[in-house]
Amino acid sequence: MTMPLQRITYVEDDHDIRAIAELALGTLGGYELDLCENGQQAIERIPRFRPDMVLLDVMMPVMDGVETLKTLKSMPEVAAIPVIFMTAKAQRHEVQSYKAIGALDVITKPFDPIELPARIAEIWIRFVAGCEDIRREAS
Repeated sequence: MTMPLQRITYVEDDHDIRAIAELALGTLGGYELDLCENGQQAIERIPRFRPDMVLLDVMMPVMDGVETLKTLKSMPEVAAIPVIFMTAKAQRHEVQSYKAIGALDVITKPFDPIELPARIAEIWIRFVAGCEDIRREAS
């Protein structure tokens, strides 16, 4: 049984990109969203919002995405929440380094707003299936 994806925190400093993602994920995807302008704001709000997933820009002022991910992973109450980077910095070595520090996946910007909800859902299904496989192996 697949756990449904319902709540997403999206962390993006660019107002226009945030607005497009809000339309794509909220209106088209039907997700409940918490929109944050930077990593510090996300660190403060994620424990209260309790998202199922975090979408995180890499290049942001105040606290960049890499620092934000590392901080989230150090917080036991939210460390297990899967994080996807959404970034224009997506060369092969960059993607590998993001995954090495705990990112579930990377979505390249610019993204297609119409396809974004389906892309997020596909990544979520892979994540949940992986969790179920781990549980089966452990029992």
